[in-house]
Amino acid sequence: MISIKKYLDANRDELLQSALDCYRAALAAMGSTGAQACPPVGITLQQSLANLQQRISADLTPVQVLETEAGVEKELDEWARLATDYYRQRTDEIKELLLVMASTAEAVGERDSRHETQFHDFSARLSKIADLHDLPQIRTSLLASAVELKSCVQKMAQEGKEAVAQLRAEVKKCHTRIEEAERTALVEPLTGLTNRRGLEAAIEFRLAQKRRFSLLMLDLNGFKNINDTYGHMAGDQVLKQFAAELKEIFRVTDSVGRWAGDEFVVVLDSVQAEANDYAERVKSWVFGDYSVGGSEQQRKVHVDAAVGVAEWRPGETMAELLGRADQLMYRQKRSHKAPDLADEFSR
Repeated sequence: MISIKKYLDANRDELLQSALDCYRAALAAMGSTGAQACPPVGITLQQSLANLQQRISADLTPVQVLETEAGVEKELDEWARLATDYYRQRTDEIKELLLVMASTAEAVGERDSRHETQFHDFSARLSKIADLHDLPQIRTSLLASAVELKSCVQKMAQEGKEAVAQLRAEVKKCHTRIEEAERTALVEPLTGLTNRRGLEAAIEFRLAQKRRFSLLMLDLNGFKNINDTYGHMAGDQVLKQFAAELKEIFRVTDSVGRWAGDEFVVVLDSVQAEANDYAERVKSWVFGDYSVGGSEQQRKVHVDAAVGVAEWRPGETMAELLGRADQLMYRQKRSHKAPDLADEFSR
């Protein structure tokens, strides 16, 4: 026991770092698993857990450990609730469509049963006509039966068209609702931008089409300082304002999204030179001062970001392209000094 204690004392920092690394890895695994289990809501869980990972440092206090644990439990509970609601909604949509189809089939069956009786009566009258000997009477009966048969067939055809039209309308309605749900599943809830899943789909589409395109990857500078100084609500305000300004300068054909935490990605249908021009527009028009806090205690914080621009090279995978853009972005990131918010905080 003494040897174990000596070992623990001698390797305290190393063991602590290993424990923290395991904790971060566990959070990352939970986020990844949640995203795979239910992508529409799992991406949010993954991003939230990534934010919690960033707060785990070597000088973590017991109070912060408890706060992180509570945060993880809260995010998992929220993910479970949202995932349950999502799958319940999808199940209800399928059930509704099946009920519509069953109702239509039942109506068709009732129609056929009703007309079956009419055809039976018609056949019986034809049998009686066969027993007649008066030719004018036979002719009159045949004409009357022919008119009735034509009316019956026309009515069946009309009812069939109405049943099919009703079914098509209901199927279209359900299809529209499912498409809307799928579109919503590709939206990041805080900023309203495309989420990571939607950005990956946009990249995969262009790769399949072998279209020339570029990526802009942005990582906000000093965002942790904003959270630590003003609180996470202020951080959310900055993210929403920055996202709105960022989206404004791009075309509707470009995909502008929040990748994770304070990282943003733009997928542009542009070559490198044009993408570089857009990056300069971002620096000129999007970087700047943003307001945080309530109406009585508003403060200005300066927001800028490291930017990486990379054009897709034929044969390059999505992971390789993202890796290049990420490297270029972090090359800028390493040369940037986080702003001091002390003056802002004292206002």
